[in-house]
Amino acid sequence: MAEDRVSAPQLGALFQMDPLLKAYQADFGRRYGLLRKQLSTLDEVEGGFDQFTRSYTTFGVQREPDNSLVFREWAPAAEALFLTGDFNGWDKFSHPYAKKEYGKWELAVPPKPDGSPAVEHNTKLKVVVHTKDGTRLYRISPWAKYVTRSEESVIYDWVHWDPPQPYVHIHPRPRKPRSLRIYESHVGIASPEAKVASYTNFTTNVLPHIKDLGYNCIQLMAIMEHAYYASFGYQITSFFAASSRYGSPEELKQLIDVAHSLGIVVLLDVVHSHASKNTEDGLNRFDGSDSCFFHAPPRGEHRQWDSRLFNYSSWEVLRFLLSNLRWWMEEYHFDGFRFDGITSMLYHHHGIGTSFSGDYSEYFGLQVDEDSLVYLMLANHILHSLYPDCITIAEDVSGMPALCRAVEEGGLGFDYRLAMAIPDKWIQILKELKDEDWDMGNIVHTLTNRRYGEGCVAYAESHDQALVGDKTLAFWLMDKEMYTNMSTTVPMTPVIDRGVQLHKMIRLLTHGLGGEGYLNFIGNEFGHPEWLDFPREGNNQSYHYARRQFNLLDTDQLRYHQLYAFDRDMNRTEDKYGWLAAPPAFVTAKHQDDKVIVFERGSVLFIFNFHPTKSYQHYRVAAEVPGKYTIRLDSDAEQYGGHGRLDHATQFFTEPRAFNGRPNSVQVYIPCRTAIVLANEEIDYSY
Repeated sequence: MAEDRVSAPQLGALFQMDPLLKAYQADFGRRYGLLRKQLSTLDEVEGGFDQFTRSYTTFGVQREPDNSLVFREWAPAAEALFLTGDFNGWDKFSHPYAKKEYGKWELAVPPKPDGSPAVEHNTKLKVVVHTKDGTRLYRISPWAKYVTRSEESVIYDWVHWDPPQPYVHIHPRPRKPRSLRIYESHVGIASPEAKVASYTNFTTNVLPHIKDLGYNCIQLMAIMEHAYYASFGYQITSFFAASSRYGSPEELKQLIDVAHSLGIVVLLDVVHSHASKNTEDGLNRFDGSDSCFFHAPPRGEHRQWDSRLFNYSSWEVLRFLLSNLRWWMEEYHFDGFRFDGITSMLYHHHGIGTSFSGDYSEYFGLQVDEDSLVYLMLANHILHSLYPDCITIAEDVSGMPALCRAVEEGGLGFDYRLAMAIPDKWIQILKELKDEDWDMGNIVHTLTNRRYGEGCVAYAESHDQALVGDKTLAFWLMDKEMYTNMSTTVPMTPVIDRGVQLHKMIRLLTHGLGGEGYLNFIGNEFGHPEWLDFPREGNNQSYHYARRQFNLLDTDQLRYHQLYAFDRDMNRTEDKYGWLAAPPAFVTAKHQDDKVIVFERGSVLFIFNFHPTKSYQHYRVAAEVPGKYTIRLDSDAEQYGGHGRLDHATQFFTEPRAFNGRPNSVQVYIPCRTAIVLANEEIDYSY
């Protein structure tokens, strides 16, 4: 069995990398022991995690070979369960479930006389729950694979999904990318039209855009069904259902299959940190109790998110959540997950009112919720055992050590963590500092301040910075002038000139220095001119800001096209030279007065001049590898909205003159507000 490999924690490598963690050896050992106990129990009770995580094939509704249907639920506090729906004229008592052990219920419905299933595809169902106090509740199965809502209703309906011709995936999963370049996307906003866009629109119109830009990974947000569109998919009501507001499950499968045909892997933003408080169409009080899938209040309630918190010590909750991960991998062929909000899971205080200082005592002890932590270890171990190319990313603001080390090494098993301090730093700089006050050392520190040996996904801005209440980087830089002064047919204003140049430089610096992966939010690559605001009462249910204006790229006469071209060529340059897959950068200059940052990564030389007015002739920069260097990317090129001050035919030859910690150096011309990437073509860049 795969779990047999988890025999003993190999903490030596972890402690060698970070000796300060040795003081918490007992904590690592205890966590690891809890993981081993769970795996052992899975072997003994369930026949191993492979079978356990396929529980979506036994719970909910299953069609047998003879077309009979078997319904199974877990509702430990219920007095009785019945099935009702279109198939029986909504009779509340004709189809009772039989009570089984451990709070489980089962119902077998024979086929119709003609041999077809008694419940037809695309018809509505409800579970009728009778509670011990005599209340009758109408519930959606937690395992429902499809739910829909009519326009006149606020409540979602459980719709039996069993199409006669289900979508068959054609293309194999791509291999895990060497360098992860993520295009964070929301299907509903992926159109210039003021409406909820579809899976098919994304497949037809957005996938070619992503491929052209050079991203090799899509992170799909707000796919798991959520009743409230404006929650950005964070208040999940049906965990096994792909949101019907964008189309059918088969259309989502086709989207992923087409992405795979383009060599693009697809990650699901998975929300296992909490669940919607909805009772009519959510998990809350499914069996009438306040602690079916969740801890009883107050532990089971998140006061800031107004949502319910899972009981990760419950066997059936583990079955539900781990099978949920497996479902998305098997049924839809996702390639991995971005785990949302795990800071809330890792600590009993959920990160509320806590300012993480980096003191290691904050990551161990009684404040840590080890049930949740071990669930994440278990999920990562199972996913990576079953799918070696699976990618998991953690959204954690606390900085938990060993988050991205394998469970065999005492870690939590994630591949990457989001470098959440980086976008905050850029926003702070743009809000608070004049250009001449930018601190080069502080910028470099923020971009490089990450745990060695643990993968980070760097980003200058994600959906968080695009949402209403904040501003995108482009908006911070150019604001209202984006509506009037972005034409290439007229000279740039000082505001637009500054904004266009810094937008490119900030993104390239983040890309090159900030992590082992890179992320961009849909539309921000071309400086999307507006924030993101979903229809809600506060804006009269308007879709005006819940869209991405890709139409701005249809003409070369707008500077959005220039920003798009730079983002595309930045990714393509990385694809050739592979700096994200290389070890962390060696920074040779962070000159405060000159406003210059220079570093090498993967033998590629990055040079940034952030000075608003000063250009430098014959500026000496350090180089490890001697030879002839040429310009491979230049933010000042005219096709990117730059001023074209560099001659790309220039060849830069190193001198054997030691400088800033390197044995060689080279002199270059770096115009103000310009970033250049130099490469030595004699070097093998195949990392």
